[in-house]
Amino acid sequence: MNKLSLLGIGCMLLLLFSCGSKNETCELDSDILSQDLDVEVVRLEQEFFEAETQEDFQYLLEKYPEFTKIYLQAYLYNSMDSLTMDLLQIHHDSAMQVLNDSVQLVFQDFTDVKEELENAFKYIRHYFPDFQVPKVYTFVSGFNSDLVVTEEIIVIGLDYFLPASHSFQPELPRYMAERYEKAYIVPMIVTAISSRYNQTDPRDNTLLAEMIYYGKSYHFTKAVLPCTSDQFIIGYTPDQIAESFANEEYIWAHFVENELLYETNPFEIRKYMGEAPFTDAISTVAPGRLGRWLGWNIVDDYVFNQDVSLPNLMRNSNAEEIFRQSGYRPRPPA
Repeated sequence: MNKLSLLGIGCMLLLLFSCGSKNETCELDSDILSQDLDVEVVRLEQEFFEAETQEDFQYLLEKYPEFTKIYLQAYLYNSMDSLTMDLLQIHHDSAMQVLNDSVQLVFQDFTDVKEELENAFKYIRHYFPDFQVPKVYTFVSGFNSDLVVTEEIIVIGLDYFLPASHSFQPELPRYMAERYEKAYIVPMIVTAISSRYNQTDPRDNTLLAEMIYYGKSYHFTKAVLPCTSDQFIIGYTPDQIAESFANEEYIWAHFVENELLYETNPFEIRKYMGEAPFTDAISTVAPGRLGRWLGWNIVDDYVFNQDVSLPNLMRNSNAEEIFRQSGYRPRPPA
């Protein structure tokens, strides 16, 4: 029998007590939330779809220079006139109009996402006082861009985050498209922000180094969003999380027996780290990116056993040290 084919009673207990309850009973830190911080969210797609002429678009490009420069990449155009003409044609296209109407219906109220972002930014500033709050724009990209995250701005392509049941869907594999829903927006943004604090050793190109990198990213996201379910951080379903924990000993044995931790072949590394519907080298029912999930467990153990603060964790670029000092051992099935 395939080791990853059944959950079993022990796995179901693990799902209830390890994957669910820690989020259900979570409370955010009131001291952190008391910070004076406000996120400005500009519903830019509304202004762009209300524009009627090239002059209207010219006004918007001048009104939002960061968006024009970073997101629209105005420097690639011969002139602003050519950019405004393109925008005029795109936003007067009937299919784009219908897509925008759907977005406005689904995201009529954006206050919950704004509040979640504000709380996340307060947590980031608590750990990293130099963090500067970026301006947040929403947009309808025509499925050209899901998220742009820089230190200056964040642009959310709302059309990517329509419900999975919606008739408009991005051209993504199903296993990836399922992660593009509203609940994933803020975790995806926070994980992207983590990269600016996630120090690495550029000379270390092992599988272990990549595992630790992603482990630090997910640990950062969980620290900033402590009440967010793990499924929205790593993009596994609750069943996949439970199955992975129930088979952690088997997964770890595969890595050890095949001497994978110090593998440097990028094709081998991709089998365990890259986007895929499953980790075929282990099992066709094992979720993809299992190396990232395993790296998260190692980093969690390192932080717990060494009592390391989030800033110190992110500054540590020594993947080998993190692994050795983690004392990591697979959790036996319940």
